[in-house]
Amino acid sequence: MSSRRFLVLAEGNFGPLTSKTANACIRYAPQDVAVILDSAAAGRTAHDVLGFGGGIPVVATFEEAMTFAPNALLIGIAPPGGQLPHAWRDLLLRAIRAGLDLWSGLHSLLGDDPEFAAAAAEHEVTIRDLRRPPADLDVSYGRVRGTQATIILTVGSDCNIGKMTTQLQIRDGVAQRGHRVAFAATGQTGILIEGRGIAVDAVIADFIAGAAEQLTLEAAEGADIVLVEGQGSIVHPAYSGVTLGLLHGSLPHAMILCAQPSRTAINRNPWVPIPTLRELIRLYEQIAEPLRPSPVIGIALNTYDLSDVEAHEAIERARAETGLPVTDPVRFPSGVLADAIDAFHRERIDALASLPHG
Repeated sequence: MSSRRFLVLAEGNFGPLTSKTANACIRYAPQDVAVILDSAAAGRTAHDVLGFGGGIPVVATFEEAMTFAPNALLIGIAPPGGQLPHAWRDLLLRAIRAGLDLWSGLHSLLGDDPEFAAAAAEHEVTIRDLRRPPADLDVSYGRVRGTQATIILTVGSDCNIGKMTTQLQIRDGVAQRGHRVAFAATGQTGILIEGRGIAVDAVIADFIAGAAEQLTLEAAEGADIVLVEGQGSIVHPAYSGVTLGLLHGSLPHAMILCAQPSRTAINRNPWVPIPTLRELIRLYEQIAEPLRPSPVIGIALNTYDLSDVEAHEAIERARAETGLPVTDPVRFPSGVLADAIDAFHRERIDALASLPHG
């Protein structure tokens, strides 16, 4: 994995909200990113555009990008519907002919495209479709109930709100409190970072919960606490099915709610207002309760578009509204959320130890 040198393709879309896959790779595996291709941001750096990523350059053309000696091309965006922009086909073929492996998290499986597959075979490069699900998935049977690990799921007010980022930001903090921690990746970007997982939004509907169950059980082996990457939102008209399947398959013991204070309606669906934090907590807890009671134990806010003063004010409002620990785990220390998980886990383990045996 460390030998990767990505040319990250984000043409016309490199930005805080429009290049999710690129941004996560830059944040969590910057050593793997050689250059970013986006003519609209050319001449700038990753830090100039995102506020992190250091001096990773942004260039305008494929020829410029190749001077940075990449050995793979990563599609850095996750567009609605996950389809390959038609205008990128020629560029991907050029990359294959130049000997670059292709890494893609799109719903369009590049390895199944006859033209791409033939070119890859001819030039002996590999196509890695991160969203390709395993072939042997089953439905969920509630088997997560049998694991001793504490399962923590991030849930959201909307899509693209920071559910994966929150888990990755708090992972080290939870480990520093003396726990063996595993991250269960459920989306293409999480799989890219972690190196394993299942993109549950690419799974046939009947098997979404089964996929979530499988990856949660795998992550729980040898772990005290499993941090499951959430997807979508229960109030999102497009992605709520994945959210529900993930919730029922992973059977979390507790949840962290992720929200963006400045976002008042569902992204690209302005006719769907986002409920208050208290209402979202009620919805998620009520939906989880029939299968396993699962309280929301903390709030992770995405305040990237607020000033420092506005961000602190938003955190204080959320804390006052919910009575829960609140932070922006990217912008500010994430310890309050790690503390909440640590306390919940220890209380759960103590309760289990006090049960009669035999």
